[in-house]
Amino acid sequence: MAEPQRIVIVGTGLAGASAAGALRERGYGGKITVFGTEHHRPYELPALSKDLLLGKASEPTWVHEPSFYADNEIDLQLGVSVLEVRPGDHAVVDSDGAVRSYDRLLLATGSRPRVLPGAQGHVLRTLDDSLALKSVLREGRHVVIIGAGWIGCEVASAARTHGCRVTVVDPLSEPLVRVLGTEMGAMFRGLHAEHGVEFKLGTGVQGFTPSGLRLGDGTELIPDVTVLAVGATPRLELAEAAGLELADGGVAVDATLRTSAPDVFAAGDIAAHDHPRYDGRVRVEHWANAKEQGTYVAGPLLGEGEPYEKSPYFFTDQYDLGMEYRGLAGPDDEVVVRGDLAARQFIAFWLRDGRVRAAMNVNVWDDGAALKALVDAQATVTPDQLREAELGSLA
Repeated sequence: MAEPQRIVIVGTGLAGASAAGALRERGYGGKITVFGTEHHRPYELPALSKDLLLGKASEPTWVHEPSFYADNEIDLQLGVSVLEVRPGDHAVVDSDGAVRSYDRLLLATGSRPRVLPGAQGHVLRTLDDSLALKSVLREGRHVVIIGAGWIGCEVASAARTHGCRVTVVDPLSEPLVRVLGTEMGAMFRGLHAEHGVEFKLGTGVQGFTPSGLRLGDGTELIPDVTVLAVGATPRLELAEAAGLELADGGVAVDATLRTSAPDVFAAGDIAAHDHPRYDGRVRVEHWANAKEQGTYVAGPLLGEGEPYEKSPYFFTDQYDLGMEYRGLAGPDDEVVVRGDLAARQFIAFWLRDGRVRAAMNVNVWDDGAALKALVDAQATVTPDQLREAELGSLA
């Protein structure tokens, strides 16, 4: 396969920016054009709900230094969106009306926050969102957070750290229950309750009033600040209009992140990946996935064919709790705890058919390599081995 002369990347998030950098690191000498709707140069998202919101940092972690793009002859088109992808013509149309030809195209359009009908409040997805939210987290203010997922919990932690009164609303029984299950969700609820967060669980938002919101159980809340943390929606409009195959909530890609259209790839939040390690497609909306897929896809863009096989990974920091999670578990998987759950210093494993599907270390930092090996190999082990044996020997 001949080396492409023109590569276009749609999206200046972590996946798109990582791909552009990796292409140059591999020695690619052709033209790279990267389009992004934001006016900021590419940055990473974790600090937006962590250090930046807490006031520990004044800016995010930038993907590259300011001069990187010019120094490496990467045409960074900030504040310019792509309006149309024409796979048959190998071209895109941008918001300035220019038609840009490509030999290979990467879609890395990311996600947008979900919204609720009639809702007014803050969302958290961009640098500007984070700065706007931080500016209103003031001591004594009542902050109502709709949604008890990762963003909702991290915002709750930041708001309490700033001295806000915090109420978290979610129709599910526990925070994070869809990802971690009931037992681990209850652990996170206990952590937040100890820091003064009030939960309204098992009831959703019935409607919004001029002064606040009304819950399904009849409770009326009148917040000073409302935060909408009800998940994200992948930006699929370009792919769908271009006729690309969609599946499992994203753009269908094969093991090497190729889409159904010739010379078109997708990475990051939008990629529903035919993962060699799992049954069916996997779509992950986390920082590590965007970074790793972005770096990896430089190879397939240049004609390489090795599959992407990395296990999902994410982390969180809330109050004095630090956590890393590797793998992909389901709600019916068996949970095995090694360590002290009550003290929040433990490792949790998710088992399916006797094999390790996921592992989570909470305030335990010495076993990361062993946990990765167990998850990557989907090791066959017993619950007693996970509780008692030396983890490196199991891996």
